[in-house]
Order: sequence, then structure tokens, then C-alpha cells
Amino acid sequence: MHELGIVYEVIKIVDAFAVENNLTRVDTIILEIGQLSQTIPHFVEACYPAAVSETPYEDTKLEIIVLPATGECQSCHKIYNVVDHRKICPNCQGEDFSLISGREFSIKEVVAY
Repeated sequence: MHELGIVYEVIKIVDAFAVENNLTRVDTIILEIGQLSQTIPHFVEACYPAAVSETPYEDTKLEIIVLPATGECQSCHKIYNVVDHRKICPNCQGEDFSLISGREFSIKEVVAY
């Protein structure tokens, strides 16, 4: 499970941000994870407590926003969720699309003081 390594990296980045900005407490870390990213949100949530155990981030909350896998049909130009529709355009049944979003992984926000 590579998610544990990813969570360690997120904590490392957040810690550097907190130190750089003289923050004394990080309350919440908000991540955005695309439906087609290589990271599974459920696994991130599951390993988060172990990653922050016995650290200054032990009481920090984690929120995850799952971003939809959005594509544009190459035939009719309809924009749709390619995961929900199994890569088939709900408008024209076309199978060719360009991916607009869904592979993202980012730290959207750090709530701290």
C-alpha cells in the first residue's frame, strides 16, 4: 500500500509549511484526490492515524474531497463522468473522450493557527 508513504509525504509538506509560517497548531488537512489518481482515498483515510501517531499531528483531522473523472466526448462534446458511465458517452454512446480531470492529488487547504 503506497498510500502510507504518500501520507508521510503530505505530513512532511504540511510540517514544512507550518514551520515556515510560524503556525503552532494544524487543525485540519484537506486533500483533493481524483477518481483516476493512483491513490485510493479509503486507504489514505485508513493509514492516516498510523502515520500521525505520536507526532504533533496526532489530533489533526483529515478531510478528503474526491474529484470526479470528467471527460469530453470527442464526437458530441458532452462533458460527463467517465467512471460513472464506464467511458461511454451518455449522450451519443461514443467511446472516445479526452480526460479533463480526475488524476489530481493535491493538498487543497491547511487549516491552522
